[in-house]
This record gives sequence, structure tokens and C-alpha cells, in this order.
Amino acid sequence: MKVVVLSGGVGGARFTRGLLVHLGPGHDVTVVANTGDDLWLHGVRVCPDLDTLMYTLGGGVHEGQGWGRAQESTRVSTDLAAYGLGWEWFTLGDLDLATCLARTELLRTGLPLSEVTARLARRWDLGVRLLPMTDAEVETHVRLADGTLVHFEEWWVRHRASLPAAGFEQVGLAGSAAAPGVLEALAAADVVVLPPSNPVVSVGTIVAVPGVREALTATSAPVVGVSPIIGGAPVRGMADACLSAIGVQTSALAVARHYGLRRDGGLLDAWLVDDADAASVAPLRDAGWAADATATLMTDVPTTARIARQALALVGLDT
Repeated sequence: MKVVVLSGGVGGARFTRGLLVHLGPGHDVTVVANTGDDLWLHGVRVCPDLDTLMYTLGGGVHEGQGWGRAQESTRVSTDLAAYGLGWEWFTLGDLDLATCLARTELLRTGLPLSEVTARLARRWDLGVRLLPMTDAEVETHVRLADGTLVHFEEWWVRHRASLPAAGFEQVGLAGSAAAPGVLEALAAADVVVLPPSNPVVSVGTIVAVPGVREALTATSAPVVGVSPIIGGAPVRGMADACLSAIGVQTSALAVARHYGLRRDGGLLDAWLVDDADAASVAPLRDAGWAADATATLMTDVPTTARIARQALALVGLDT
């Protein structure tokens, strides 16, 4: 079976890890990662979601955080701060910095991000084909209520999304193109999964890459999503602030309607929600969705594997 996952960082990475456990060996899984959170820092290219996926699927992630490397240290960032460089609110660990240095060195040889990602991923034996959404540099900026633009990571990490946002601007997105292999993977897929990643600045950014939405709506594969909202609150992070900024209610039902039903020009055929949001199942089914409720909190890998199985079962793939 050929599976494509459109993923942000922690939630998408943890879901994909469970999906691989459920599928077992022999399946073809492609993960298309959001790169809209990327930035330059200390002269290196930082790709937070790509690295979270790589570390999680490769067994090197800091499990308590859900991002960054296990057994990390921060001697380099601490010393840079002593020179008055860097940001106290965004610290690159030493091992994480090594990944970013390797990425930057390879990029400066002229390799595109997709080839660089493939080379870095070979070290980790991920069990998936990991692709950036685009080879172009794309950076998400947040337009604050007063009109100021700040990088998404500053709004997200430094301010914890507490500054009222009026919208998001993906610098470089309009002139980008899907990375090699992305559109082909969507066209050849047996199923496409939208995991519980941020629907606005993670999955939403991937889908906004020119050509991706069209490929997603045109594929013969069913498209199933897992709600990132449980009982009116995001599973992690501040996705509620992102949803509010674009005028979408923080609820499993509202996010489903934001994505939309494919037969009506949207993105999804099926939507899996948490038991806390079971009341949304009936209206979705009445509108033509395949929908169901289960416990969707990814507390451990076996639980996440079960969630992945139930998501696939919604579209008739009882593997």
C-alpha cells in the first residue's frame, strides 16, 4: 500500500510513527513535511518540522519535548549568547545545530532541499520517504493586529501566540513549486492522511504550495484526516490562536468544515474525531463524510498505532 502523509512537526511525527507500527514492513510511506516554519539562525538553515520528523522516526527525539534531540546540550548557544548573538527564546541544541550545519553546507554546494533532506535522512533509517513540501525558501510570517509582521517562530515560541494575529503571510510561497516527488506521490497514493497537525500553518501551508491542492483533490486515493482538536482545545500548541486568526472556531467540526469535503471542492473524504467530539459525527455523516469517533490522544506508540488503524479503516483500508 502506498500512503502519503502531509505533516507538520510533533503531532504529525508521532502519528506517522504509530502508522508505521500499524502498517508493519512492506508498505510505501511518503511524508511531505511543512517547511513554512523554516528560518535562518546563526548562519544556518533551520527546518523545525523536517528535523522533528527525522528525529522522531529515527529514534533520536527528545520524547519529553516531542522535538529536538535526546541527551541534548546547549554549550554552543550559551557561548554565542555570551557574545550577544542569537535569541534567548530560541535555543538550538548542540546536536540539533550539527544537523543544521550539515544541511547548510549541503545547500551551499547547490543541492536542493529535497536532495539534502534525502541525504540527511539516510543516517536515520526512517522507514519512510521524507520530502519537504518545496525546495524553495518559504517562511511564514504573522501579521499582528497592529499591522506588524513577525516571523512565525517569534510569535509561536517567544510570545506563545499571545499577541493577537490578523493573519498569516507565507513569504516565497506564491513563487514556489512542489518538491520533486510530491505531486507524483499524491497521484500514485492508495490513501492520503492528514494527521493531527496544525490545520492553518502546517497542513494549510503544504496545501497552499502551487499544485498541491489540485493534486490532492484529483488523486483517486481517499483522503482521511485526524482531528487536532479534542473537546474544543488543541491537542498541543496554540492551534486555537491560528484558527481564531482566520475566523475558524476551535472545534473538531469546524476544522473538518475548514478543510472541506472533497466532493464539494474541499480536501477530505473522512474525518476521525475524539470521543469528546462524538456529537460532530452525525452532522458530518449527514453531509456525506465518512466519520467516526475514538480516543485520539496519542499517549504512546501502541495507542497511536490503533488511531492510525481506525483512520485507515474509515476509508475501507482494514490492514
